[in-house]
Amino acid sequence: MDLSKIVSISGKPGLYQVKSQAIGRLIVESVVDGKCMPAFARDRMSSLEEISIFSTDEDRPLKEVFMMIHEKMGDKVDFDYKKASNDELREKFALVMPDYDEEAVYPSDMKKVFAWYQMLVDKNLLDFTVEEKKEEEAPEQPAEKAE
Repeated sequence: MDLSKIVSISGKPGLYQVKSQAIGRLIVESVVDGKCMPAFARDRMSSLEEISIFSTDEDRPLKEVFMMIHEKMGDKVDFDYKKASNDELREKFALVMPDYDEEAVYPSDMKKVFAWYQMLVDKNLLDFTVEEKKEEEAPEQPAEKAE
């Protein structure tokens, strides 16, 4: 799953796919409605690939959290995260990621993670197939001849 071309732009709702680059700007397409627009260097953009969630051990990349949501809930978030209370958000997030840092991850962050997950799944932008690693066997070294 490659989230490097999906960005969040501060002050603008939703997520955007990077379509092309120009000098001093990117051309992005809204994941929600498909409209293209420029995003300039002054806009604060975050690639979803770079975002991580605080946990009690080490931070988890967002793609790992999306995989955890997929394992627990499938392709549909099983509750209304838009209307959920803070307690319900915490409960559902703990179900998905039991080791999240309760002091550092706010309900607004949880809501955003669930919203982004659902948005990307609905647009078929997340791929949960696990690529099998083919172990390449090292070629056998020919035995040295004894003289």
